[in-house]
Amino acid sequence: MKTNELTSPLLERFLRYVQVWTTSDSNSADSGNQPSTKNQFDLAHILEAELKTLGLQDVQITDHCYVYGRLPASKGCEKIEPFCLLAHIDTVEEVSGENVKPQVHKNYAGEDIILKSGDILSVQKDLALAESAKNHETIITSDGTTLLGADDKAGVAEIMTALEYFAKNPEAQHGEIEVCFSPDEETGHGMDNVPLNLIKSKYAYTVDGGHIGELETECFNAFKSEVTFTGVSVHTGSARGILVNAITMASNFVTNLPRHESPETTSGYEGFYAPMTIEGSIESAKVVIFLRDFDSVNMENRKALVDTLANATAASFGGKVEVKHTQQYLNMKNGFKNRADVIENLVAAYKKAGVEPCFTPIRGGTDGSRLTEMGIPCPNIFTGGHNYHSRTEWASLEQMGKAMAVLVNLIEK
Repeated sequence: MKTNELTSPLLERFLRYVQVWTTSDSNSADSGNQPSTKNQFDLAHILEAELKTLGLQDVQITDHCYVYGRLPASKGCEKIEPFCLLAHIDTVEEVSGENVKPQVHKNYAGEDIILKSGDILSVQKDLALAESAKNHETIITSDGTTLLGADDKAGVAEIMTALEYFAKNPEAQHGEIEVCFSPDEETGHGMDNVPLNLIKSKYAYTVDGGHIGELETECFNAFKSEVTFTGVSVHTGSARGILVNAITMASNFVTNLPRHESPETTSGYEGFYAPMTIEGSIESAKVVIFLRDFDSVNMENRKALVDTLANATAASFGGKVEVKHTQQYLNMKNGFKNRADVIENLVAAYKKAGVEPCFTPIRGGTDGSRLTEMGIPCPNIFTGGHNYHSRTEWASLEQMGKAMAVLVNLIEK
């Protein structure tokens, strides 16, 4: 069986998975709950049953909603070093992931795709979509009232369909393969309770990238800064010389962050300051900022600037401020220094699938970033998904098929 014969099962799986509501909740996750939403178990149970059907062993769901399974090595391949494949089951909370209605646009030729929300996917504004149009690929979108969920259910479907290849081709030789599907990646807590007691592999691959060919071995250093201003409340009619408005302090602080170093003005290896929330009252107001930079020294400078601006703001208004910096994940680049073979094997799998690898930095992080910190090197593989975290999210079935072929090449010996 050739991998292109699994295109229909791949599409069927993907369409089915995206219709399962698995939106995660960052506030719940930050409070220590995992999974942050109970409905993530719905997809976990589906995957558990399918893994068993595909012949995996030790299949289980942990209390924290990780799905684990193990494909035993073929006879004679028991000494081949095992590795683990990972993808996450949750979707981002900024756009609804409930009642997803996937739309399949076959033989796409470049016409505008007008979504129910009024959003338009246009080849004039999306170079990747234009590339897919030239190849007349099958494009999958939502109806525009929700996100699609290709991040990362495309990765989940690709792993599952690659496993189906080996279930239908028992003569194909392979070492032991571990599989782990995680909750709460979108909240930054995807590896908080990863079952390292089950995972024996010394290296792994996440399937959570984007455009065809992307191969990611480095990512941002990431910190969350919580800046809490304390003011003085008094009746506004007699406030002169007494009132200190925490809302005004917080607003002034955000305004003074470098505008040329925001997510909307940066790309490539440029870092940024990203105000995520601002809330409060006259007496107390809190700003949450995401700090991102590929360089660790630059990250320390960013944290120092936040401290300086916060203290200067509080002093100028006569209020108080408290700043808390929390590490979210670190650049995984250094994790491959002693395991160049992990990347070399992946490059070979890309080329065997007819895909030219393109090394791009992740302007974000993955579960693989955290796993690499834990000592398990874990580069990231493309999925064929695009426009993540938006109503205009889309995926190419042909690119998804290539990602699945890469996985088969990685596994087969």
